Amino acid sequence: MSKSYNVAILGATGAVGTELLELLANRNFPLANLKLLASERSVGRTLSFKGENLPIEAVSDRAFDGIDIVLASAGGSTSKTWAGKAVEKGAVVIDNSSAFRMKEEVPLVVPEVNPQAAAHHQGIIANPNCTTILLSVALWPLHQVRPIKRLVVATYQSASGAGAKAMAEVQTQSSAILSGQPAVAEVLPYPLAFNLFPHNSPLNEQGYCEEEMKMVNETRKIFGTQQIRITATCVRVPVLRAHSEAVNIEFEVPFSPEEAREIISRSPGVKLIEDWQANHFPMPIEATGRDEVLVGRIRQDISHPCGLELWLCGDQIRKGAALNAVQIAELLVEKNLLKPLAISH
Repeated sequence: MSKSYNVAILGATGAVGTELLELLANRNFPLANLKLLASERSVGRTLSFKGENLPIEAVSDRAFDGIDIVLASAGGSTSKTWAGKAVEKGAVVIDNSSAFRMKEEVPLVVPEVNPQAAAHHQGIIANPNCTTILLSVALWPLHQVRPIKRLVVATYQSASGAGAKAMAEVQTQSSAILSGQPAVAEVLPYPLAFNLFPHNSPLNEQGYCEEEMKMVNETRKIFGTQQIRITATCVRVPVLRAHSEAVNIEFEVPFSPEEAREIISRSPGVKLIEDWQANHFPMPIEATGRDEVLVGRIRQDISHPCGLELWLCGDQIRKGAALNAVQIAELLVEKNLLKPLAISH
């Protein structure tokens, strides 16, 4: 990476935005200039980057002048407003919201799974949903050996999935409850401290919430097949950071747990964590701050000869969001893919 690039972070003050800053520094991304963009209310603040205090600028048309890559993590409505404008200025937008994920012309990329899809961008590349990223990284190596027929997933999603304010709210609620005071919910719809509830995204006519359907539709798009049958139940749990998932996998043919462990242990982006004697398997507290998706408790499904069960944990802010975006940016630079095949208007 001999060349350097002008990068903008859109949504720099959020939980994912600050994680992007840390990753760009720690991974030595080839930066010529870094611009931090947020809403007007954040103007005047600064964020530290490699010993410098960088100012927060208000997002505007002119903010994207000369920018090569935009790492966007400011929500779907913001991305819909500004992504096209950034592309018109010549930037490639790597978007962490759900705004563009299911658009046919927008690649949905997990670098360990479908890096080739990035080559077909038209100025925007979508970062998948956090639970989908973690699931895809863990299951793709197995799917490559024996095709997956069906997935049944239950998620245990931390407060970090709802942003920095939700994380702070859980901490405040916990202190209140331990002090004998009522827990007040303002960011999340219900108190999460010492509680859990089904994910509160909008429900469809079939009773599935938006978060669950993201897992269904995005996994199929990333894997490049509509044939995998997928069902999911998404739950918000009182964990500060890092998501967990219980996954039941049905294959076309039997798949031994021993072979699955061997494959997982040598695959990129995942780490096998299993101590059966100590009953020690991945935990969100261990996944926090780590790049890998932790996978363990791989076992035969006793109800189905072609089924496996596994448990995974991954840092939602890191691999589930910021790290995946930076890896996409690194892929674009490495493969010289910053110039889109065709700019859509």
